[in-house]
Amino acid sequence: MRALIVIDVQNDFCPGGELAVAGGDEIIEPINSIMEYFDAIILTQDWHPPRHSSFASSHNLEKFSIKDMAYGKQVLWPDHCVQGTSGAMFHENLNTLRADLVIRKGIQLEMDSYSAFFENDKKTPTGLHGYLNARGITDLTLVGLATDYCVAYSALDAARLKFNVSVDTGLCRAIDTDGSLASALTEMKLAKVDLI
Repeated sequence: MRALIVIDVQNDFCPGGELAVAGGDEIIEPINSIMEYFDAIILTQDWHPPRHSSFASSHNLEKFSIKDMAYGKQVLWPDHCVQGTSGAMFHENLNTLRADLVIRKGIQLEMDSYSAFFENDKKTPTGLHGYLNARGITDLTLVGLATDYCVAYSALDAARLKFNVSVDTGLCRAIDTDGSLASALTEMKLAKVDLI
């Protein structure tokens, strides 16, 4: 059984959004067009409470600075994907009707969550692993935003959980600050994630 995991195709990550990824909207129609080839479609959605600890504004610090948190180093982002706001909604062109499951992540005030599988402490599960096991899904293809953060973290966790994992890099876009994309691609290759 094969699942397509569509990572964070939300307004705030698309052009005009608070944390826009260049070309983020270019991948939407191609993602829609491949959904029919999978047994399950899972969408993830960043869903932060106001004043989330990953927001630079919550600490009066510069955007994109790094802060040590209890669970490790955290990039401090612009306020984005705040629960219930238009920025947190899926892009209107994404085919959400095909979704079997929506995983909302980053919902804890004091902890961010890049991965579709775990919060950033790498211990607190989102529930996706159990769902995939219950459905008998063994093969995962990941697409979405952004390659070097939420897509890569999800792919690395999926590989660690012994799924067969591929990332369709043509259907992803990256933030790519300070070599983050090259680093993420290297990590995924080392973890035996198939980059297509």
